[in-house]
Parts: sequence; C-alpha cells; structure tokens
Amino acid sequence: MVDVSAKARTTRSATAEAWVLLPQQARAALEGGQNAKGDPLTVARLAGILGAKHTSTLVLLCHPLPISGVDMEVELLPRGVRLCATVRTAGQTGVEMEALAAVTVAALNVYDMLKAASKAIEITGVRLLAKSGGKSGDYHAQLQEPGE
Repeated sequence: MVDVSAKARTTRSATAEAWVLLPQQARAALEGGQNAKGDPLTVARLAGILGAKHTSTLVLLCHPLPISGVDMEVELLPRGVRLCATVRTAGQTGVEMEALAAVTVAALNVYDMLKAASKAIEITGVRLLAKSGGKSGDYHAQLQEPGE
C-alpha cells in the first residue's frame, strides 16, 4: 500500500458511471414490477452507496477513506439503467476507486434482481467521468453512451 502520510489533506471528488443494458424480458419485468426481490432501482442506489463505503475491503491495496458524501443516481433510460456515482472526501488520496466501486456494485445488484427474467443482461460502460483535487489535478472524460 502506498504511504500517503506526507500528503496534504485536500477536498477531492470523483464521478463514475456504468450501464446495465436490458433485454426486453428484463425491461418488462422491471417496468411491470414483476420482481419477487423488490425494486431493482432502489436497491441499486443503496447498494452503490454501500459499495463506495466498502471499497477498501474489495480493492486490495486501496486506502480506507473518510467519505464525506456519496450521490448515487439511478435512471431507467431507453438503453437500460444508467448508474452514476459522485463520491467526495477531504483526504490524502482520491476517491476514484470508490466511485467506480459504487457503480459496479449497483450494476451487479440490478443484474442479480433481474436475472430471473433474462440472463442476457449486460453490464457495460464502467468508467471514470471526472475527478477533482489532488496532485494530478482535474480530469473530465468525453461524454458518450455505450456503443457510440
């Protein structure tokens, strides 16, 4: 694990996204409320927040961070479910991994809750959209939907 004890604490944030592409059967189950496990979109939002909080236990050499906030957006769009997480901290290292873990864990929960309707659900487009703070400065990805 990298020693960050000499680094200054700064305000940092990171935003990541993921997509869950839904075949017709899975979309119909989601829209029709035909899911024995409950509402996949609500579960995905909560699972994403939990994923951000537990990143250091999932990513082996990741520092445990004092997360000050997680905004988890879950939208049903024509292509499928778009997941977007913004994670913030005032710390010595960035929160990119926490944002990526949030959207990935959220996507896995959508898959788990809808897999009875279709095994052809696809998780795609997991990427960092933006980060701010720290020595490496700011980063902003070019916005696009998967497949473009």
